[in-house]
Amino acid sequence: MKNLIVLASVLLGSSLLASDIHIAPRVKANKRFSYGSNGPIGTIYILIDKSDYELSIYDAKGWYATYPVVFGNSSLSDKKMEGDKNTPEGTFHIISKRIHEKWDRFMALDYPTQESIEKFNQRKQRGEIPANARIGGGVGIHGTWPHEDFVVDRYKNWTMGCISMKRSDVEEIYSFSPPGTKVIIRK
Repeated sequence: MKNLIVLASVLLGSSLLASDIHIAPRVKANKRFSYGSNGPIGTIYILIDKSDYELSIYDAKGWYATYPVVFGNSSLSDKKMEGDKNTPEGTFHIISKRIHEKWDRFMALDYPTQESIEKFNQRKQRGEIPANARIGGGVGIHGTWPHEDFVVDRYKNWTMGCISMKRSDVEEIYSFSPPGTKVIIRK
């Protein structure tokens, strides 16, 4: 009888705890709007903060907007080599843009940069990565798979090292981020 009461208490208590859990969906922060403005003013740059899971847009007037994002690996470490699923850190630029058949929009970054190559070579010399490792490439900013924006709301890192956004958000920044736009990625 005592075991039955304990079991009932545990089950009742866990169901009460589970009913109190509420995961609020992540939403983008408010944007600064100017009357008559159709987007950011002047030249923009993008700041991606991996520890906050945010992509922020800055323009000639300062902060413009912030969007939720996810990455490759949950460790949020700097990219060391091809296949590690980590998102690289450093200063990059958008080198091309295209509509993507799976991820809606894709803005390719100029990874690896000279800075990335130097970090990669130093890691090889220190033995942190295998001697036959390759640096990788093909890193960019893109949307999610169709009907899977929920991965961003749930902080589910799923890419091979890219930055993933909700489809409507990537469409928005795609519209005002030309090739050459500076992208800073930090932890």
